[in-house]
Amino acid sequence: MEIYYSTHFVRCYKKLPQNIKLLVKERIVLFQQNPFEEILKTHKLQGNYQDFWSISINEKYRIIFKFRDKNTVYMHTVGDHSVYAQ
Repeated sequence: MEIYYSTHFVRCYKKLPQNIKLLVKERIVLFQQNPFEEILKTHKLQGNYQDFWSISINEKYRIIFKFRDKNTVYMHTVGDHSVYAQ
């Protein structure tokens, strides 16, 4: 699976605490192996983000992404629940 990162994602990632950055990397590896791995809690979003999906990093942090096709994903943003307001 090919993963592309938006510049917004990269900026948000750089602001994360170091321990969360490590979790993000681990979750992305899991995501590449199986986007619907149970621990990721992958789910489709609604409302303003109806074209996007979300995975959980932990109880607080999320990644919002979009499937381009079954082999390509665009990571849109990462952060706490405030990412839904961006």
